Amino acid sequence: MRIVSVEEMKHIENVTNNEFGVGERLIIENVAVKAARVIQKILYTKKIQNEMIFLIGKGSNGADGVATARHLSNKGIKCRIFLVFPEQDYSDELKFQLDVAKSYGVASNCIDDVYQLSSYFQQTNPSVVVDGIFGTGVQLPMSNFLYDIIEFVNDYAEYLFAIDIPSGIKGNSGSMQGNAIKADTTLAVGYPKLGHYIANGPKHSGELKILDVGFPAHIGLEGNKYLLRPEHMIDLVSRRDKFADKKVYGHSLVLGGSHGLTGAPVLTSQASLKAGSGLVTVATWEPQYQEMIQRLIPEVMTGYVPLDIKKWDRLLKDLNKYSSIVIGPGLARSSRARRLVLEVLNNFDGPIVIDADAINVLNLKEDKNVFKMRNAPTVLTPHFGEFARFMGISIEELSESPVSFLNLMVESINCTVVLKGPCTYLGCTDGSVYFNHSPNDGMATAGAGDVLAGILGGLLGQDVAIREKTPLVQRYEAFNRVVAVSIYLHSLAGKFAAKNYGTRTMTAHNLIQTLPQAFDVLDADIDRVILGQ
Repeated sequence: MRIVSVEEMKHIENVTNNEFGVGERLIIENVAVKAARVIQKILYTKKIQNEMIFLIGKGSNGADGVATARHLSNKGIKCRIFLVFPEQDYSDELKFQLDVAKSYGVASNCIDDVYQLSSYFQQTNPSVVVDGIFGTGVQLPMSNFLYDIIEFVNDYAEYLFAIDIPSGIKGNSGSMQGNAIKADTTLAVGYPKLGHYIANGPKHSGELKILDVGFPAHIGLEGNKYLLRPEHMIDLVSRRDKFADKKVYGHSLVLGGSHGLTGAPVLTSQASLKAGSGLVTVATWEPQYQEMIQRLIPEVMTGYVPLDIKKWDRLLKDLNKYSSIVIGPGLARSSRARRLVLEVLNNFDGPIVIDADAINVLNLKEDKNVFKMRNAPTVLTPHFGEFARFMGISIEELSESPVSFLNLMVESINCTVVLKGPCTYLGCTDGSVYFNHSPNDGMATAGAGDVLAGILGGLLGQDVAIREKTPLVQRYEAFNRVVAVSIYLHSLAGKFAAKNYGTRTMTAHNLIQTLPQAFDVLDADIDRVILGQ
């Protein structure tokens, strides 16, 4: 599923109109038919029978709302339109839709004060509000009157729908000023927008429903931003060979841990093993070795890193016996840790996962050439704070434009980057960006990121195509798809952990325990895609 910017959406509409002859009016009719169908189904499921209120602006979003009210009214659902701008501001299409709706018997009122709306609520007690004020065309800040309207319906509506994007949320950045419609369900027209997944957008969009309204199918294959789905993973989860030995499935090395933080590499190594790695070795600093082995499961092999840098020769010479390396979980932020990360980057010619403290001890200004000179695939897995520190920007700047900064970082270091959060963004070296929107408060727990690093290390080490001595561009094609699988599996495991253990009580170890369920679901989803179901 393609994700579009506001500008890309306008281009799609223009192409659909100019090259395919499908004009705005037909698209609006398709929006109304599809939106009415979704709304009616939700009303039936929730047993809501009260009158519906439609808040209508002055442009295309308002026209969509009026046409939807007409279709619902024609199905016997009582609807009333409240117009929140004066008539002289209406677009020609909105005027047309209002005339048609009136002929169908849909009542409408113009209001210029929130008390007119509140008075109507007191008299009729409507329970459902449909937001058709702005969509992606909002200009912030809004008038005080509109802020009052939004605050009122957010407080008093039993259920809120938004057409395309909640009014008050900017279509590209997901930002708002003061307040915005807080929808229970958002009906995105054609394609999801950037603002549905960034900043305040996800919190205000509620459940996102995508309306297929007749845009040419090939347009959905264009662009460079996509919602991560099983169809991107066909042929990527390798089928197991009953006759293979453990060496076939790779040997992953985990480097991390420091005083009080040895649990991080322990979780990473266990996740790598559970992801199917044939062999896993975990190594920590020499003083923490005893602490770490007391927490390990017996299937994981161990080693240590001497504090004396002069004794690292053997360690560095042995790196290339591993299929993949994960470095950073619990490593600590020290000059010695920085030196170790740089040595691994310079001496290992296989896939590397740079996580946690391995990111914290590096920065773009000083270290970008180290990444660009590597002749093997690399992925960095920062959360927002780690990303901002590495790039030398504020978290506020990053939150406003995560995709732009993600693309900048990928281009600057020629590596894959996973920006972790409730919506995780995967920036690939070919310029594409995948969104994995899977908010789960249970994942806000210590060690969840360490588990993702382990899944990455385990799956990357198993993929022969990544280790072959082919051009780096070709290896990155396989590498990026395996990273996508890892992210998807991690969030699936999170969903099962939340279901099995509860979001309040689940732990990172529970993610490892639910990986088998996640693999089963992913395999089933991919099979359905292949069969066209």
